[in-house]
Amino acid sequence: MLFLGQYNELQLLRFTSVGAYLGDNEGNDVLLPNKYLTQEMAVDQKLRVFLYLDHDERIVATTQIPLLEINTFAYLKVVEATHIGAFLDWGLIKHLFCPFKEQSAKMEEGKYYLIYLYLDEATQRLVASARVKRFLEKEHIVLEEGQEVDLLICDQTELGQNVIVNDTYSGLIFNNHISKKVRRGETCKGYVSKIRLDGKIDISLEKLGFVKIEPAAEELLRLIKEYAGELKLTDKSDPNDIREIAGMSKKTFKQAVGNLYKQKLIVLNENSISLSLKA
Repeated sequence: MLFLGQYNELQLLRFTSVGAYLGDNEGNDVLLPNKYLTQEMAVDQKLRVFLYLDHDERIVATTQIPLLEINTFAYLKVVEATHIGAFLDWGLIKHLFCPFKEQSAKMEEGKYYLIYLYLDEATQRLVASARVKRFLEKEHIVLEEGQEVDLLICDQTELGQNVIVNDTYSGLIFNNHISKKVRRGETCKGYVSKIRLDGKIDISLEKLGFVKIEPAAEELLRLIKEYAGELKLTDKSDPNDIREIAGMSKKTFKQAVGNLYKQKLIVLNENSISLSLKA
């Protein structure tokens, strides 16, 4: 079976004047146009290709890498806003269409929007939607506290940074847990710090508990060495200064300092931290 909007591993069946035909185990085939062929490709070779609809609404294969796959989220740029909807750059030759009914507000050319890609069962077409909330799972949360997750950084709020977790859930990194600079549209790893009774998910950018302290302590020790053995920070320093210089929250910084101090690797001075002779 051919799966639209995602990667398929298909066998190269034959070459033609317009490209190569690839097939699955059920006798279905699809064209990989000439522009994507390489000299290394050979008959019977397995190829990993992405399938989408071309301008004539035919399924076609590409070796280009899209910015999102079916049932995932990404920030995409509007390249054209028309009377029928907006066309988005998703990394492929044919732009992705977002109809008016799937726009939360009228889209403007040149701007980026959070998009979810889904398959319209009625038309069997890939559709972009900016009405993303309805695609987020709110009831059946299959996560555990402390679990590592994939994050898509979304908009900043008064409480913190909204994120999408594992392309499935909505989460929040509270301001006091943002230990490094993050940008909207960026993807990164994070950790589930709490799953609330109302289904809301608190996220941390750092590992939780004692496991978190060890890497932070190692990073702090490395940083002190970079600063010639003395770092002009203490546990009384401004949180913004700590975040700017050390790249961690004040709470994590204090835990790392305590960890290194217990191991007698650092000396606590009035206005700085310095390496001990043991370090």
